[in-house]
Amino acid sequence: MDIRDSISKQTDVALSLTKHVSSTEAKDSNLVFSPSSIHVVLSLIAAGCKGPTLDQLLSFLKSKSNDQLNTFSSELVALVFADGSASGGPRLSFANGVWIDKSLSLKDSFKQVVDNVYKAASNQVDFQTKAAEVTGEVNLWAEKETNGLIKEVLPPGSVDSTSRLIFANALYFKGAWNEKFDSSKTKDYDFHLLNGDSVHVPFMTSKKKQVVKAFDGFKVLGLPYKQGEDKRRFSMYFFLPDAKDGLPALVEKLASDSGFLDRHLPHQKVEVGDFRIPRFKISFGFEASKVLKELGLVLPFSGDGGLTEMVDSAVGQNLYVSSIFQKAFIEVNEEGTEAAAASAAVVALRSLPGFNKIDFVADHPFLFVIREDMTGMVMFTGHILNPLAG
Repeated sequence: MDIRDSISKQTDVALSLTKHVSSTEAKDSNLVFSPSSIHVVLSLIAAGCKGPTLDQLLSFLKSKSNDQLNTFSSELVALVFADGSASGGPRLSFANGVWIDKSLSLKDSFKQVVDNVYKAASNQVDFQTKAAEVTGEVNLWAEKETNGLIKEVLPPGSVDSTSRLIFANALYFKGAWNEKFDSSKTKDYDFHLLNGDSVHVPFMTSKKKQVVKAFDGFKVLGLPYKQGEDKRRFSMYFFLPDAKDGLPALVEKLASDSGFLDRHLPHQKVEVGDFRIPRFKISFGFEASKVLKELGLVLPFSGDGGLTEMVDSAVGQNLYVSSIFQKAFIEVNEEGTEAAAASAAVVALRSLPGFNKIDFVADHPFLFVIREDMTGMVMFTGHILNPLAG
């Protein structure tokens, strides 16, 4: 299995999810979420499916088989999501958990995948009489695994006496910029909102050369994080449309053209003219299952008997995924970025070092992506409509 090929397919899935969430759930709000966290939860569900439900999941995740999904997930955990803080790189934490009703036990084959591939901790619980306590337990787990950033991945009432299994994934990332911004240079400027108003927000700035490139209708800035001693290279990319109201069209472009992201990343440091990006701190939560159904992934949620490979019991015939929730958080400041998410359930023209300095002033809505550059794995995406909101 070629991990790069799998990641490039996963990026296509991630961007189509981003486009859909951006234009529906977060049309009027800031957005941050982790497509890779949702991917892991869906892969784990796929490992317990067969028949048309499995086929639909594999097709949605652009994968040939469960084996391929499992191999991909275990390589991701080992390659991309290992903590790098001991060697000076970003702090990363990636955890999976499974909660199963005490009246049931996991099938051996499924348990093996849960334990060995997803390294998920299994917990036996009493959904039938203690659903609220189980909700609290999952939320506490998510809070611990995301360093206190995600307090409530499961909203009240999302688990009840009919629940039998919960799959959850938590992802935490904290990276320091390779070149920190000088906070004494941070000043307030206007940020233009989509409705034509503007708000006064703190902008960070720097006179140093930046990894930035102008394309047709938009510019892209790459801010690398301090790297550890391994080969991974994490960066945050800002996609800034030229037009103040150009974000929806840019997101559409990004999602509809396979490989667009890889072809539109800057690689060289250039002199910048006016350079400003806003500080922001946002959180966002949504019911991912609603979005997945709108994108055509319906069978896992339908109760048609596809989730038969999870538990040792005839009950398996009647299992279905009632909902998948995700909550995510990101803070970007002079020091770097802290982000977390929990989910339950080319030919390029080399630009000559020209004399024209590029301006990069992110004073209107833009898209961002946090990515591991060696593999191309997209970890977080989102957009900022108003840096002060949330």
